[in-house]
Amino acid sequence: MERLDKLLAATGQWSRKEAKALIKSGRVKVAGELPAGPEEKIPEGAAVTVDGRPILTEKYVYIMLHKPAGVISSTEDPREETVLSLLPRELRRIGLFPVGRLDKDTEGLLLLTNDGPLAHQLLAPGKHVDKVYYVEVDGQLDQADGEAFRAGITLGDGTVCLPAELELLPPGDRGLVTLREGKYHQVKRMLASRGKPVVYLKRLSMGPLELDRGLPPGRWRMLTPAERASLGR
Repeated sequence: MERLDKLLAATGQWSRKEAKALIKSGRVKVAGELPAGPEEKIPEGAAVTVDGRPILTEKYVYIMLHKPAGVISSTEDPREETVLSLLPRELRRIGLFPVGRLDKDTEGLLLLTNDGPLAHQLLAPGKHVDKVYYVEVDGQLDQADGEAFRAGITLGDGTVCLPAELELLPPGDRGLVTLREGKYHQVKRMLASRGKPVVYLKRLSMGPLELDRGLPPGRWRMLTPAERASLGR
């Protein structure tokens, strides 16, 4: 339970003074009703609206983004468009960050949240969370490539990659790659070491979270209760 004025101020859209003024002017409703005043205690997740517009009141926010090519997986950059720039202003002000990174030219699933412990759980090297990518290459993938992935590839600079999976897809220049770690440009570097440079890359899943096939590139949505539960949230 938290004071209504403090809860509104925590969204980053208003100061505490501005939040009090909104409440006193009757522009704020809780579960469709006018609150008693700025000091009224509100439970986390309550249905709060300002001028009829829903306001996020939960401590942690979880967003599935279908990252398009051409934007970078960063919170801010003076020269490049970032994944946070794809969100509305009110969501850009609550401390969201991408869980892991996708290259600028890579598409697919990206989780945005302000839940640091969850990010650590998904990214910690010792957790070995599976990440699945759809890939297209310049060349033809074969069984020898799959065997090399399963054995674990050592890159030209000496970087040792854990065993991974490469499932071949017709017509032969595409496949599904499953990694259990997240080294820099790993999918591209592993396939380049096999003489099969990547021409298209898209992340389909991360742990139990799968990209919504109905979500176009550049669009986002909140995680469903079932998706949050699969992440322990």
